Amino acid sequence: MLTVSQLVKDFDFKILAGQDGLDKEITDFSLKRPSAELVGFLTYLTPERIQVYGRTEMGLIQQLEPAKRRENIAQVIVERVPCVIVTRGLAVPEEIIDLANERNIPLLITHQSTTQLFYLLIRYLTNRLAPSTLVHGVLVDVYGVGVLITGESGIGKSETALELIKSGHLLVADDAVEVRRVDEENLRGNSPIRIRHLLEVRGLGIMDVTTLFGAGAVRDEKEIHLIVRLEEWKEDKFYDRLGMDSSSVREILGISIPEITVPVRPGRNLASIIEVAVMQSRLRKLDLNHFSL
Repeated sequence: MLTVSQLVKDFDFKILAGQDGLDKEITDFSLKRPSAELVGFLTYLTPERIQVYGRTEMGLIQQLEPAKRRENIAQVIVERVPCVIVTRGLAVPEEIIDLANERNIPLLITHQSTTQLFYLLIRYLTNRLAPSTLVHGVLVDVYGVGVLITGESGIGKSETALELIKSGHLLVADDAVEVRRVDEENLRGNSPIRIRHLLEVRGLGIMDVTTLFGAGAVRDEKEIHLIVRLEEWKEDKFYDRLGMDSSSVREILGISIPEITVPVRPGRNLASIIEVAVMQSRLRKLDLNHFSL
């Protein structure tokens, strides 16, 4: 859940009025510049969105007749509005301040331009409010490719991640991966805060990767490009021997991600296999994976 209070903290906004509404929940990642609404066109008010007031909106308010100014603003700044943000440090009319206090709508001030704030806020809200799910696995950054390693408990996911870290790759999350759908095509993964940058290896316990390998061995989040599923070697199962079977995918939050299955048996270097799998995946995307047999 994202509240106005968290938004204020993350963007360092100044609170001018409506402090009692800081616990309001933000549910819509879109923003609203209510220019048309301020002059009476209320069809597309969308009160669940954050309202942003820049020079245009303040100019329209100043042009309203004093007798109608509060009436028009009151039709726009309604109770359901999570907060109102005024950009460029512009002077705020008393009518807006009074309504913010009366209706417990946080009135926030920033010196950023409206365009810059829109870019930063949309990106922030899209990321924070994206549909999400929790996946059991390990997420690593291998050659810039986000690899989600999955498999049964005890199969060796964390041990494989440790070998990859020792080879210079980066840990994103171990054991639990928070996966978010940030748009229609991309998934991003990160670690829950309580276990961020921690890696659990049976026999060694829980280790802090930043302490052992340095801050350059971890990253907070990564787009997921490839899923590698580890499974116990089955003698009666056919495994791809030519590297031509790339049709397997796994769907997460409605997005299909390429998935390969790697059988686990003693003596196999899983970290090296994943490195090569990543290189093959990159070659396929570049349409360079053509073999002459």
